[in-house]
Amino acid sequence: MYNYIKALHIIFMVTWFAGMFYMPRLFIYNTEAGDKPTLEQSVLRAQFKIMSRRLWLGITWPSALLTLLFGPWLWYLMGSMPNWLMIKLLFVAGLYLYHLSLHVIYRQQQQGIFKFSSQHLRLWNELATVFLFAIVFIAVAKDGLVWIRALAGLIALILLLLLAINVYKRLRSRHSR
Repeated sequence: MYNYIKALHIIFMVTWFAGMFYMPRLFIYNTEAGDKPTLEQSVLRAQFKIMSRRLWLGITWPSALLTLLFGPWLWYLMGSMPNWLMIKLLFVAGLYLYHLSLHVIYRQQQQGIFKFSSQHLRLWNELATVFLFAIVFIAVAKDGLVWIRALAGLIALILLLLLAINVYKRLRSRHSR
């Protein structure tokens, strides 16, 4: 039974992350549609509104809830709380807070409110990557994880992502001239 529940937990975690990776991209495209001529902006924003609603309510939220169902079920089947799991759960809690922050942005954009620049949303988009790396490495390496190296690797990942976003921003600004 344990392996079946674990498989379901992983499947819904993957679909949840897929939604969290794509949703901020839709936020970015929807925000950038505001720079288009009125007719094009209207068409794009209507389409992004539909796409966002289907992704968020049809895939991302159900996957988050099913991940939350199967995760504690796995914990129950394990019969104990190993140290690595406590640390993983801290990152998972952060991931659910991130998910809720995306929900706030989703609701705002559904109402036609665009508070964040596309650059800000690009940065926010990468937070899911950081959570994914941390959670998967903890779950796979478990107690064999060397925590100082793991923290250094996570910091290096964050710096690499920030560098990539800045390089992309410079390349975009050169092409828009």
